[in-house]
Order: sequence, then structure tokens, then C-alpha cells
Amino acid sequence: MQLSTRITGLTGGGSDGWDVFLKARDMIAQGIDVTELTIGEHDIRTAAPILQEMHITAMGGHTGYAAVPGTGSLRDTVAARVAERTGVPTTRKNVLITPGGQAALFAAHMAACDPGDTALYIDPYYATYPGTLRGVGAIPQAIETRARDAFQPRAEAIRAHSKSARSLLINTPNNPTGVVYSDATLQEIAGICQDDDLWLISDEVYDTQVWEGRHLSPRALPGMAERTLVVGSMSKSHAMTGSRCGWIVGPETAIERLITLATHTTYGVPGFIQDASQFALTQGEAFEAEIAAPFQRRRAIATQVLAQQNTVGLVPAQGAMYLMLDIRATGMSGENFAYDLLDAHHIAVMPGESFGTSAAGHIRVAMTIEDGAFESALQTLCTHAKTLAAA
Repeated sequence: MQLSTRITGLTGGGSDGWDVFLKARDMIAQGIDVTELTIGEHDIRTAAPILQEMHITAMGGHTGYAAVPGTGSLRDTVAARVAERTGVPTTRKNVLITPGGQAALFAAHMAACDPGDTALYIDPYYATYPGTLRGVGAIPQAIETRARDAFQPRAEAIRAHSKSARSLLINTPNNPTGVVYSDATLQEIAGICQDDDLWLISDEVYDTQVWEGRHLSPRALPGMAERTLVVGSMSKSHAMTGSRCGWIVGPETAIERLITLATHTTYGVPGFIQDASQFALTQGEAFEAEIAAPFQRRRAIATQVLAQQNTVGLVPAQGAMYLMLDIRATGMSGENFAYDLLDAHHIAVMPGESFGTSAAGHIRVAMTIEDGAFESALQTLCTHAKTLAAA
């Protein structure tokens, strides 16, 4: 039997860019000690009080079908959090709870795009973006950014494709670059969306990890609340990656239709997971800062290490749990450098090319291991790059 082109074509018929990561995992399976700086997984686990709350509510019986839109109390909590942080009036009618941010991205594009519509996204991009767009039947169109602009999207590059598009997907703080989009960039994006009648889908799962500048949700800009779907998640802000709890915030009419979609697809999120998520959100900003602190600390470590050499360049690391490093001085592609580093020193990083064409000649480093090991790995990486550049 033949499978659908929708499912067989998710990766566009080629590699999904994760070959280096898979090789590293194969080495680990063979008993080889590999330092993994690849994926955005906290090196701390979900906090014990959150797990205790999850256990209490599960044992208390909240294990049956939960309300498909999300429990009223969690939707209220998310709405209050968003309203407080953005100044935009938000109620539970603006919130749909989803099984993680990835499900929210898929659902948001289902709401915004019909099959055959062009859906824009920014390059470099999180690895699942193009496949998500293909999965809803849209035609993915990457908008390239430039290293010399610190990967801030340029209005003229977006406008070159916006008139024929239906939606634009952005991510700030950004994975993979660590860049926080400036207010000016977001205002330009908002203007384009209004001029060309685009849905803006704003992936804000790293909104608690900002080291320089500030996070501005474009939904807060004038005229944008009615055309913006915001994706949020417990994964990064509360180290709850495996719990799979996220949300979409948007106009009431869109949320109503998205609830219908959830009824026919995911059928909601387990109640005990939602209760634990609500508990976690009520712990406040101090708790979220504690979860983010290791990445801010390692960013400072990386800045010091990289300042002591001149081969590897650091893209402004303004937010999120990643560094984008420029290794073009070695004369190698990001992919070849990553393979060489893995073979020579058993250090695994992600090639910039895994995230599109704009970050060619770069690598992404996840700041997700203990401080001392992280510093040592960066020093080895820099020494290896220097050796390659001198060859």
C-alpha cells in the first residue's frame, strides 16, 4: 500500500539535518563517552514539588478524559500570565491547552493555512518548522537572514514573499541562534502582516530566557492581537519537556475553531499534567528565573572562553539555551566541522546547516551540561578550530 505524499514528504524528500546527532547517539550506544551539546534538554529534571503535585492529583483521580480546551483553571492561569506580561487583555476564551509547543505549532498553522497556501518562516529555523508546514498542506517558504545582521529578519526579505503568503512564523528568543528580535524588527514584521493580511504565528517558548534586551510579544503591538497566534509551553520555562503541555493564545474565534480541531485530533492533555502545570505557573517569576539561571551562567562562561581566542566567533547570545558559533575561519562547513569535532574529541554539536542555509559555516551549541564540563568542551572546541584554521 502506498502512503500519502503528505506523510512521506514531511522532510521535503531529503535529510532532516540531524545526522551528526544520530551518529553521536550511536557512539553512546556503543559505550563511547560523548559530550552532547546538541539538543535543548535541561540538565536538571522537573522540580520535585511539580512532580509531587502531579502525583497527588493523579492519585486523587484526575486521570480520566480532561476538558479538551484545557481545564478552566489552567486556561485562566495562562491567560492571567499572558495579560500581566504583555498588557493585552486575555481570558480563557483566548487560550487552548495543547500537548506541548509542537502540537500548538501544527494546530496554529491548521487554523491559518489552507492546503496550497504559502507559509513563511525565518531561516535559521527550529528543525521541525518546514515539516510542520508541509504536514498541514502548506507550501513552506524560508526567509533568509544574514550573519552580519546578527540573524535579525529584514523587512525587505519578508516583503519579497509576503504578498503571496498566508502566514509568517517567527521565534524569539530564537532557536537556534540565541538572538532576541529587536522592537524595531517586530514592529516592521507587524506592519508587513497588517499590510499584506498575514497571520503571524509567534513561537515564544523561550520567553523566560532573555539575557540582553527584552522579550516583546508581537501580539502586544497595535492591531496585532486579532491576527497573532502565540505558541507557549511549559517545556523550557519549567523544565517540563516530557510532560507535553503547551498552549495557543489567540483571537476567540480562532480558539473556538482550534478547540474543534483538538476534539478531532489530540482530545486534550491529561488532567494531572494540567494540574501540575498550573501549580508550576503559580510558583512565579523567581522559580522561572531559577530554571533559566544555568543557561545565563553558561553564557557568561562561554563569553569568557571565546574572548580568549579569535578563531571562533559568537553570534550575540541574547536569549534561549543555545550559542551560535561562527567557524568559517576553519574553512569548513558547519556539518564537516561537527563531524570532525565528534570524531576527534567526542564532542557533539549541531551543524548550522541543520537549521537552514543562513547559518552555513556555523554550529549550534546547547548550554545543557554542567558548568565545568561545558567550559572544558568549549575550550577544546576552540583549540580544535584554531588547529584547523592553521592547517
